[in-house]
Amino acid sequence: DLYSNEIDQLREQIRLTVDAVKEREEWEIINNPDFGLLNEVSPRFRIPTRSGAPTPDDLDELLSLVWKRPAFFVAHPRTIAAFGREATRRGVPPVVIHLYGSPFLTWRGVPLVPSDKLPTNVGPATGVASSSILLLRVGEAEQGVVGLQKVGVTGEVEPGLSVRYSGTNEHSIASHLVTRYFSAAVLIEDAIARLDNVLIGRYHDYA
Repeated sequence: DLYSNEIDQLREQIRLTVDAVKEREEWEIINNPDFGLLNEVSPRFRIPTRSGAPTPDDLDELLSLVWKRPAFFVAHPRTIAAFGREATRRGVPPVVIHLYGSPFLTWRGVPLVPSDKLPTNVGPATGVASSSILLLRVGEAEQGVVGLQKVGVTGEVEPGLSVRYSGTNEHSIASHLVTRYFSAAVLIEDAIARLDNVLIGRYHDYA
């Protein structure tokens, strides 16, 4: 059974490495101090929550900032769950749509896309967890947030991703260098807004 299926070891190892690199890319796009989206939000497009937990009013405030063709919210999965609780408690449960074969909560028709790369912070004094929510307009045509990548690099297997053979050592172990070239840019400051101090641990007794 162990050898019954032919598996290309090199291809599988590269695939797993590329997956890990892309996970790191997602973290960098959100958190990098130089170009990460959390740090690229203009100060006047950063707002706090009204009462801590993420409510429909808070997301409406974000939509009032990025009102020209907003594409999607980005939030930690726990933050999205917290918003679902608050919206349901107010009698306006979020509509669910299916994109790419997966369900997404929406607000005002705008999907809430989960990413566990958004940091969650626990207050040392209170022990309460909080996070942030981003709202983006995307695409060059919309003067929104765009992804940047270098193409035509040596050993390119897809745009901005190269795999290069690095040699074989004395133990006959071959090495390959996997490199991802990427960045992100906010073309106009009103393409992105941020909701801060979002408490994600509030629950309700519906009994």
